[in-house]
Amino acid sequence: MAPKIPIEFQGWIEARKRFKLSHAQVQMARELGMNPKKLGGLANHNQEPWKAPLPGFIEDLYLKRFSKAHPDRVISLEERARELEEKKLQRRELREKERAT
Repeated sequence: MAPKIPIEFQGWIEARKRFKLSHAQVQMARELGMNPKKLGGLANHNQEPWKAPLPGFIEDLYLKRFSKAHPDRVISLEERARELEEKKLQRRELREKERAT
């Protein structure tokens, strides 16, 4: 059974496909607090040549903010959704055990 993708991840999955971002770049952008709906304004380096391409821009900002080139643990959005689903099931089972006793 595939995990249900949370709504807050769906915008990022669409942005990843649209702007050809890697899992690491999406994770960096999320940690920087970027909005996936606003990435189109940052990704118009063809019309505005002084702008850096979006993947490079995200990597530069991440390096400046966190003083490291990439996150310690890179995880895809789908994998993160699966982890959240497993954690939710574990909490539900624990709650049921507590109620039974």
